[in-house]
Amino acid sequence: MRLRDSGFLLSSHSTVIQSGLQRRFCGSAQHSSRSMSSLILTARTLYLQRLNLACARLTPSKAMRLLLRSETGKFSFTKEFASNDVIPQYAILSHTWGPDDEEVTFEDLAKGTGGNKDGYKKIQFCGEQAWKDGLQYFWIDTCYVSMTKGKASEEVSKLPWESTFRSSRWFTRGWTLQELLAPTSLEFFSKEWKRLGDRQSLGQRIQKITRIPELALQGASLSQFSVNERLSWKNGRHTKLEEDLAYSLLGIFGVYIPPIYGEGTGGAFKRLMDEIGKLEKCIQDLHLTNPRDDKKRIEDTKGGLLEDSYRWILENPDFQRWRDDQQSRLLWIKGDPGKGKTMLLCGIINELEKSMSKTGILSYFFCQATDSRINHATAVLRGPLYLLLNQHPSLVSHVQKKHDHAGKALFEDANAWTALCEIFTNILRDPNLNNTYLIIDALDECETDLPKLLDFIVHRNWPNIEERLEMAGHKVRLCLELNPECVSMAVGSFIQYKVSQLAKGKKFDDKTRDAVLDYLSLHADGTFLWIALVCQNLEKIPRRKAVAKLSTFPPGLDSLYERMIAQIYSSDDADLYKQILALITVTYRPITLKELTSLVVMLNDMADDLVSVREEIGFCGSFLTIREGTIYFVHQSTKDFLLKNASNNIFPSSIRDMHYTIFSLSLKVMSETLRRDVYSLSAPGISIDQVRQPDPDPLAAIRYSCLYWGDHLIDYDIGGHIINDLRDDGSVYNFLSTRYLHWLEALSLMKSLPDGIIIIRKLENWLQANQSPDLYAFVHDARRFAIYNRSIIEQAPLQLYCSALIFAPEKSIIRETFENCTPPWIQRKPRVQAYWSAALQTLEGHSRAVTSVAFSPDGKQVVSRSVDETVRLWDAATGTALQTLEGHWNSVRSVAFSPDGNLLPTLRVSGYWVVEVFT
Repeated sequence: MRLRDSGFLLSSHSTVIQSGLQRRFCGSAQHSSRSMSSLILTARTLYLQRLNLACARLTPSKAMRLLLRSETGKFSFTKEFASNDVIPQYAILSHTWGPDDEEVTFEDLAKGTGGNKDGYKKIQFCGEQAWKDGLQYFWIDTCYVSMTKGKASEEVSKLPWESTFRSSRWFTRGWTLQELLAPTSLEFFSKEWKRLGDRQSLGQRIQKITRIPELALQGASLSQFSVNERLSWKNGRHTKLEEDLAYSLLGIFGVYIPPIYGEGTGGAFKRLMDEIGKLEKCIQDLHLTNPRDDKKRIEDTKGGLLEDSYRWILENPDFQRWRDDQQSRLLWIKGDPGKGKTMLLCGIINELEKSMSKTGILSYFFCQATDSRINHATAVLRGPLYLLLNQHPSLVSHVQKKHDHAGKALFEDANAWTALCEIFTNILRDPNLNNTYLIIDALDECETDLPKLLDFIVHRNWPNIEERLEMAGHKVRLCLELNPECVSMAVGSFIQYKVSQLAKGKKFDDKTRDAVLDYLSLHADGTFLWIALVCQNLEKIPRRKAVAKLSTFPPGLDSLYERMIAQIYSSDDADLYKQILALITVTYRPITLKELTSLVVMLNDMADDLVSVREEIGFCGSFLTIREGTIYFVHQSTKDFLLKNASNNIFPSSIRDMHYTIFSLSLKVMSETLRRDVYSLSAPGISIDQVRQPDPDPLAAIRYSCLYWGDHLIDYDIGGHIINDLRDDGSVYNFLSTRYLHWLEALSLMKSLPDGIIIIRKLENWLQANQSPDLYAFVHDARRFAIYNRSIIEQAPLQLYCSALIFAPEKSIIRETFENCTPPWIQRKPRVQAYWSAALQTLEGHSRAVTSVAFSPDGKQVVSRSVDETVRLWDAATGTALQTLEGHWNSVRSVAFSPDGNLLPTLRVSGYWVVEVFT
């Protein structure tokens, strides 16, 4: 990513925003919608494609041309624009065609004739109107619509224009659907060239005619409307060629398929739906979190976004310089914890959404250290990328080619960071990308690969956040501590708002309200979080004691946290609250209320009474908050405080022991819950796509345990010594020997099987074969079984008990252990080898002979090369396809060892379409 190409906003004890170049759309001659930078622009390009294909009488070739109006008013054709040419801005006249002999042909314009034809008036009007609008070229930044009358001229002329407008044939044509939705500006004219209005002023009328929501007509991203809803917009529309009814929808969905006239409506729509399915799957796999939902959660958690608390920044000279100076790409907002940076960013996002043009792009991400899903550099790229594609699906072309081959692993494997950097860079360099703002909050909460992220942003290599951002060129630094007056006014507004809410809810008299107001104003020290926490605590205090209790809330976050934790220690349920805080502090991601009940013994009997669980969370000293059934820290500083200042009290003995508690409870609840066919699917062949999560979900309480029990075990056993649980007669062996298949089934239902394979691999690497030989042998066999059957288990979970078992080697420990799990209707089993062969796994995907394979230097990945001119990258641990590179040639047969000499990739001559890894 180049800083001059896009906007960025970052936050640690700092927040950064960067704006991008102001670009104007200049059209595109590419026939693939995938190269466009927005859905609107895609539709425009596809309309031009329609002109080239369906209106050949205006151009003799499929190359795109424009008409040029000279200063004297004469028209001429431009050169043919190739796919890589820069196209100037141009206008289009959208209309329904008249009789063929009245239309001006390519030859007419080339020879300067045809001026006496009726069709020439359309060309003349469009050229003159474009000239008035400052455009020399015409034939979509601006679009003019000539409304051909739907009745005989004599009858229509007697009716008001609105009646003629409603009955116009223009609204019944297939291609005019995207001509209606695509342009930034769309104006309507009568046949006599009198302006009737534009899409905004006529929006309600158009909505009634077309049944298309006004939101879509006003320029909203079409991706927010469902596929079925967008398909319904074609109802009542017709095209001359039947396939065009499908082709005319390509821009509406931001996809591209080459036209194949003669395939029929069914064939065209099947290909269209296939391409839409690929697009949706790509965006679905990319999804890690929806930053819009995170923003709403943050605002709700903090009591709502108050405009007066952030509007000061809009008048700040540094902010204005960043906003108005095209050379100032980076805005870095710096401030101490609790000073309101995150809410400030939420306000800036709102203001940018209001002020930026409809063609501008805004994307953002909220990093959170307490959530392992969104506290690493890869997530910081996935979040904004998801929003970009969600707003403008046509950008998916930069992602989809790789995703078509690698699937979800593209965003999650060891190469995810490299792949995402390349994708993001290509998107930001897209020549048709408009003014772009990228916003990142809480840089210091990026706990994994932060240096990589900073290098990606500033293309430098300095040792910390501040130094890197200080060295970045074209930046504006906005330090909250250097704007005390503005911040003080914002804090004052926030105090007024919070006290007003408090006084209303608690029914304070004026004296009490003023006392609270004065105390907060005197001690807030510009810290929004302190104010919010004090008000939250005052809500729990009886009204008559409110004033007396004010002095018990000391200034400063750490002092306030000390008071809050002291209250917990002195409460009757101190042990319960300590357990809850300790658990939430140690878990790798925020857990749900349901998951909490399975991991805190004192809450086990409340599994069906989540209302009571919520109440208990509410007594945890305002350290925690709940949003949509998931528990979060109110702020990163609260977790930091607990780890630094309170760990000796909230953890029974040590953080390490808390890991063991979570591990042991996880094994217990999984053993009690997991069973064969836990979703009651019945049919062994049912695919994962057909699975519907039951309500209530039997896996709801143990999802966290299924994914993280192994990590907590290893984090407990940090010394590497053998604990009883890892011995041959220990809890791990007992769990795996009774529930292993059930656990794999649950992981498949959760679409997390690769995570389970990684857990087993970690466990195998952790175990000492000479001290726990039976457990080690079981885990080794379990890994072989999972990797060998990964594909089938992911596709059909219940095949675990059928094909996976019966095709396992006869002496496989897993097969022998779970022999009684095979269905009784399988009477005869195929003859298979006795033991696992030297082949560890089969990597399927190449369509032709494999000619070369090699391991990466660290032995974690396998690369294979085929005469099908593709190179595929695989995860050696899980067998997941990571990436496919196409376009190679000159296949060379070869073999290579991994650096440690333990693995040898080689070719299996008898089967050209697979790669096998041998010991």
